[in-house]
Amino acid sequence: MENLVQTSFERMKQEAQKVIVGQVELFELVVVGLFSGGHILLEGVPGTAKTLIAKTLAMVVSGRFSRVQFTPDLMPSDIVGTSVYDLTTNQFNLKRGPVFTNVLLADEINRAPAKTQSALLECMEERQVSIDGVRHELPAPFIVLATQNPIEYEGTYPLPEAQLDRFLFKLRVDYPGAEVETQILMNYHQGFNATRLEAVGVENVIDSTSLQECQVEIQKVTVEDSILNYIVGLAEASRSSNELMLGGSPRASIALLLASKTYAALQGRDYILPDDVKYLAPHVYRHRILLKPDAEIEGLTPDDVIDRLLAEVEIPR
Repeated sequence: MENLVQTSFERMKQEAQKVIVGQVELFELVVVGLFSGGHILLEGVPGTAKTLIAKTLAMVVSGRFSRVQFTPDLMPSDIVGTSVYDLTTNQFNLKRGPVFTNVLLADEINRAPAKTQSALLECMEERQVSIDGVRHELPAPFIVLATQNPIEYEGTYPLPEAQLDRFLFKLRVDYPGAEVETQILMNYHQGFNATRLEAVGVENVIDSTSLQECQVEIQKVTVEDSILNYIVGLAEASRSSNELMLGGSPRASIALLLASKTYAALQGRDYILPDDVKYLAPHVYRHRILLKPDAEIEGLTPDDVIDRLLAEVEIPR
């Protein structure tokens, strides 16, 4: 296969490493989400480079970046925009909200009530917003990076399953190791400023046209029937698991297929390996499955159950 996808991916990583220390795997998975046309839910405590990753992604794809701080009093119109009457023209004009961007950081998304959270559903699924009955297309590419704090639950509104299912991945953002954190401190000591990324010299790697060309190449990745059966087998195993109240939906299977094709292309392959599916399955499933109370009492986590499912389902040869 043509190396356009892999070449673009490697250049994106090189530019990102100018500002992001560590978190290499996390950035790679975010890029998989972008190339797959999906959205990402980032779960981690504050101060672990989630905003920095979103800003860097926007820079390398020559895109616009917008950030919305979700709060209990945030209204849907604060996200999508509203129609404003112009007295001089006697017409309603659209005042575009922050969702009209390429990379949208929905910070602490679980702090807003369900009505406001749901304002993102149409944006994420249809790449458009409807205001006063008029549809408005969002720019391409469009990716939502939503964050939530796994520790602080007071004053939060858990995301409903229907909205969680719209996210391609749920990625856990952990603390950096001591060596990585030392390098971060050294960078700041030498003058690095996360609010002035342009000073670091991060270059634009691809634009919307190049991204579409990459997605055309990704579409050509070969998928054997055995791989499709493996993906379906994982979904069926999750639905019949004695430890789960809710298993993976067909959307989970679609997400795993598309992400696996993208991941294979980023590695320079035009075919999927079972290991691609196995590697991405936890990120696709951890926010889509719902544990039974008994399993939670036993101390199991979604990742524990996913590991068991992966061990149970036969891997194609």
